Amino acid sequence: MQHSHIAFDSRWIGQHGIGRFATELQDRLNFTCLFTDPAHPSSFASSIRLGRWLASSGAKALYSPGYIPPSASRLPFVFTIHDLNHLDVEHNSSALKKLYYQLIIRPAVHRAAQVLTVSEFSRQRIIDWADCRPEQVSVVSNGVSDAFHTGVLPRQPGFAYFFCCSNRKGHKNEPRLIRAFRHSGLYRDSKLVFTGTATMELQRLIHRDGLERRVLFTGQLSENELASWYRGAIATVFPSLYEGFGLPVAESMACGTPVITSRTSSMPEVGAGAALYVDPTDTENIATAMLAVAGSEELSRTLSAKGLIQARNFTWDRTADLVSQALEKLSPLIA
Repeated sequence: MQHSHIAFDSRWIGQHGIGRFATELQDRLNFTCLFTDPAHPSSFASSIRLGRWLASSGAKALYSPGYIPPSASRLPFVFTIHDLNHLDVEHNSSALKKLYYQLIIRPAVHRAAQVLTVSEFSRQRIIDWADCRPEQVSVVSNGVSDAFHTGVLPRQPGFAYFFCCSNRKGHKNEPRLIRAFRHSGLYRDSKLVFTGTATMELQRLIHRDGLERRVLFTGQLSENELASWYRGAIATVFPSLYEGFGLPVAESMACGTPVITSRTSSMPEVGAGAALYVDPTDTENIATAMLAVAGSEELSRTLSAKGLIQARNFTWDRTADLVSQALEKLSPLIA
């Protein structure tokens, strides 16, 4: 089936999580009928704007790499709900978001030709929440960019470090990781490095624990720079409370770096038997895992070797193929 008949919501393309998914798919599937709009795709008017554009676009169907469906459109569509963090994660939720999901997104799950998602964890959550048929929701996973591999030049900042690819959202569980780093005593011989820039809240915590020179932030990174930070780390520590997928787990593994992550939501699915799992609500448990990896070359080598094998399961080519297969189901609807 030609993708020229299918419109693509290209507003999602960017450097954020869904943005990378959207970018990698467009690079491979090369949609030509693109919806562009200066407003953010997750704004409350977004669904209406998308539906209005679709009606005059000349397209016969729509695929969206994000979770906003087209309103008031009779054309068949497939859209992607990466997770339900706007409902499940208190920090990211609000009464207005919950209402939007109930009034706009839930009915769209039932109207869609197919709903795509990135993990079996998210698939089951969507089925349970929307009360839809199981076959309505398919897993297409995420991929690891070619930038992440063992040939990457390791970052050598002049000190040993643990690395956390994260942002400042509450569910990323960063305060507990900082407290675990302090509790472990590892700050005496190593540092803890986060991506991005610090918030005032984190700066206060770091100051209170006397870790100003031991906890660092990289600022914004390119993919190649990110890969270099992964590659040079003692371990990637990703103690998130909730993830629809958890791309840093797979990216770090592809770089040959041991991974410590949470035994919650999708992380055990992505890491399988190749990561060291912790209770993300238990600071001492996180500290113990960090000490275990730092103190055992054998454990580090084992996690690295298993991680390289596990990371091979996640390629953007495979994701694009699975999305393409899902779009094939639109054929009888647009013939």
